[in-house]
Amino acid sequence: MSHSINHLGTVALFVSRTFDVFRTFDASIRASLRAALLPVAAACAFFSFSVPVFADPSAAAAPAPKKVAILIFDGVQIIDYSGPYEVFADAGYDVFAVAATQRPVITAAGDGEKIVPKYTFADAPQADIVVIPGGGYEAPSNSTAVAWIKREHAHDQHTMSVCNGAFTLANTGLLDGLSATTTAGNILRLRQTYPKIKVVNDRRVVDNGKIITTAGLSAGIDGALHMVAVLDGEDAAQSVALAIEYNWQPDNGYVRGAMADRLIPGIDPGVIGDLITAKRKGDKDHWEKATWFKTKLSATELFGAVQTAYEKAYAADGPWSPGSFHMDSSGPLTAALHFNDRDGHHWQGTLTVELITADVHQIVLRVVTARAD
Repeated sequence: MSHSINHLGTVALFVSRTFDVFRTFDASIRASLRAALLPVAAACAFFSFSVPVFADPSAAAAPAPKKVAILIFDGVQIIDYSGPYEVFADAGYDVFAVAATQRPVITAAGDGEKIVPKYTFADAPQADIVVIPGGGYEAPSNSTAVAWIKREHAHDQHTMSVCNGAFTLANTGLLDGLSATTTAGNILRLRQTYPKIKVVNDRRVVDNGKIITTAGLSAGIDGALHMVAVLDGEDAAQSVALAIEYNWQPDNGYVRGAMADRLIPGIDPGVIGDLITAKRKGDKDHWEKATWFKTKLSATELFGAVQTAYEKAYAADGPWSPGSFHMDSSGPLTAALHFNDRDGHHWQGTLTVELITADVHQIVLRVVTARAD
């Protein structure tokens, strides 16, 4: 028993001495390192250097978000700027409004809303993306807005117009020789005003690479999502679409400017009377439009005035083939319409004036057209 105790005591003494040796060695090592590093630290302090910190190489700094400048002005269409704004903001971009001055601008629609731009043309930072919405103002070629767009475009990645913002963009000269689109009701005007532009009516988003144009209103959302897909990938764009609960279908074929009513020209309502209301429906191959008027003309006088107005309208430049339109009376207040579009397709329809028995001064003008081949 005493031998076991002596043996255990010897072991304990050996372990204790071993730890003392390691403690002495550790202290010696620390002292040596301290002595070696002191001159280095002093030199760093003298030369205003910081001692390097070795970070995890996988923790790279996140890239700065892309800057998106959205032009605003009195009469700007709300959805034209707010739709792209929402998309780009949800994509994580730095989005801001720019105007000629920092006074509030009044939007279109209803009584208008006041928007305060963050920057002016003079102090806005260089953007990666410039958005030109539509509305009640189309900046002329000698305007400060056009000058700003041209300066930004020289260094940005993309410039995009929405709706009739295409006219402002066209006034920069940047669309010359390119394909472009605009809101459905302005397709013909864009084609007539800017013959150097190849105007298309069958796409919601027209991508020329750096320059993108979109159709009207909600098409600006599609344009912004398309741009996110180009810059960050289609998965990123689809994620944004889901976040804003937007049914993004870039290839679904719906284009307002391709609807059949493009082949029904507008006529001056003043030749008929006072407009009350209108209803319309249709698709690419068929269209129906009913318009209610208050008029002082008799039914026969009104029908003759409408016939003359449509003959004059179809004689003007449009998406129909020149000289192809003719109208045949098929009843006292009814006529059959026939014409070809510029692609050679034949169309036919009817023009009818309907009397309202409850009010002798009220009529319904109904136009129906459909592709016949």
